[in-house]
Amino acid sequence: MLTSHDTCVNRQAAKAEEGPASGKYRDLSMPEMFDMFPDGKAAMEWFEGNAWPDGRRCPRCGYKYTCASKRPSMPYHCSECDKRFSVRIGTVMEQSKIIYRNWAMAAYLLATRPKDISSIQPRRDLGISQSAAWFLLHRLRGARRTLAGPDLAAGPVEVDQMYLGGREKSKHADKKGRRKETAVVGIRDRHAGMVRAMPVPETAAARLIRFVESSADPEAEKFTDENRAYADLENHQTVNRGDGECVRGGVHVNGMESFWALVRRGYNVAFHHIEPKRLHRCINEFAGRLSDRAAGAVERMGNIVRNLVGKRLTCRQLVAGKSLCGAP
Repeated sequence: MLTSHDTCVNRQAAKAEEGPASGKYRDLSMPEMFDMFPDGKAAMEWFEGNAWPDGRRCPRCGYKYTCASKRPSMPYHCSECDKRFSVRIGTVMEQSKIIYRNWAMAAYLLATRPKDISSIQPRRDLGISQSAAWFLLHRLRGARRTLAGPDLAAGPVEVDQMYLGGREKSKHADKKGRRKETAVVGIRDRHAGMVRAMPVPETAAARLIRFVESSADPEAEKFTDENRAYADLENHQTVNRGDGECVRGGVHVNGMESFWALVRRGYNVAFHHIEPKRLHRCINEFAGRLSDRAAGAVERMGNIVRNLVGKRLTCRQLVAGKSLCGAP
């Protein structure tokens, strides 16, 4: 017998198969989301189905033949390592007191809001504290870090940079120098539709070229603006935006400009300001959203859950931070 959760997932999958004109890109409605997660058990089963697509395995030793346990918080037991576990173990949900249903609803909010959300929204919608909502969102954002894939972009690729934060010339005299702009560099694979981006301390040629070489195949066509920092790139063509040239045949960076516009809207509307040491998490989340845009809402939520596995983010790591360039 199909549950309401199964019915809702099947309905969304059917819409995806009908094509774009019939609602492939339609987001999941709030009533459908509540039907998917009527209680904590349904939410837990949904997490298990996405985290363990090939069947339940012990997250510690990988042993496949596990059995049920009588402890509600650790419902399974591994006879190989003789330890109890749940779907939380080995993911960003480990040691979290937030219930499964709230985790699922937070994933829904993150997957269906094109301009991202601040911690204020899950605080209100889920009835949790501001600090818990803030920590929850940062852990979910980490799940989209790998959606661009580990392989080098085959190209053609567009490379561009932007700056986030208040401009010095726009500030009052007593505010200048307090909060500086942060540079972000990004690369977009036109064929795959994937974007990778990261904040950088400066836009020196050596750093930008190193980023491109670590993200794109050496033989890939590379398109940039007139920034001279990219002059030494191989297979490289530029478009002179400073002289009003936006497109010259297939030479343009309009795809990256569209991504930057999405980032700016989210930055201005949802966040207003992001600490530079945590900016890479939000940039990764925006890049993951763009890379995942063709999927339906349920599939986007599932992608978030599948990428939770094998990641841990403690509050100490999140608060401390290290640099503009990535980890932890």
